[in-house]
Amino acid sequence: MALIDSAIVFVVSLLVGGLGIYVGARLITGEADYTYAIVTALLGAIIWAVVGFLFGWIPLLGPLLVLVAYIAVINYRYPGGWVKAVLIALIAWIATIVVLYVLAVVGLAGFEAIGIPGA
Repeated sequence: MALIDSAIVFVVSLLVGGLGIYVGARLITGEADYTYAIVTALLGAIIWAVVGFLFGWIPLLGPLLVLVAYIAVINYRYPGGWVKAVLIALIAWIATIVVLYVLAVVGLAGFEAIGIPGA
């Protein structure tokens, strides 16, 4: 049963993370493909984990490298360059925090999402 529970948490977290990226991308670039945002969230989570494993232990520089790698995924997947990628990531983080807060208040989910750092 724990495997099924973990799979459900993973899928819901990925969908919420994808929603955050979708909102950010929609506002900044006008892109309106939720599936594309979900894939971006998944790739971002994978890159975040790998770079975090390799470099996250380095004080100050490690977390910065992890964040830059995450934003690089967004930059690669969406048009507009680094500034727009940073804005998409920031809006995605804010949107995800709002969704997670609402879900936590009504008791439907914990306060975490895959594909959005710190959420």
